[in-house]
Amino acid sequence: MFDIILGLAVATGVFGFLILALLRPDRF
Repeated sequence: MFDIILGLAVATGVFGFLILALLRPDRF
């Protein structure tokens, strides 16, 4: 059960990072 929550948190973090990268391309 804990691994599912951990995986969900990691997926959310990666998705959020992709959203930030798309919204602010001037940083990269």
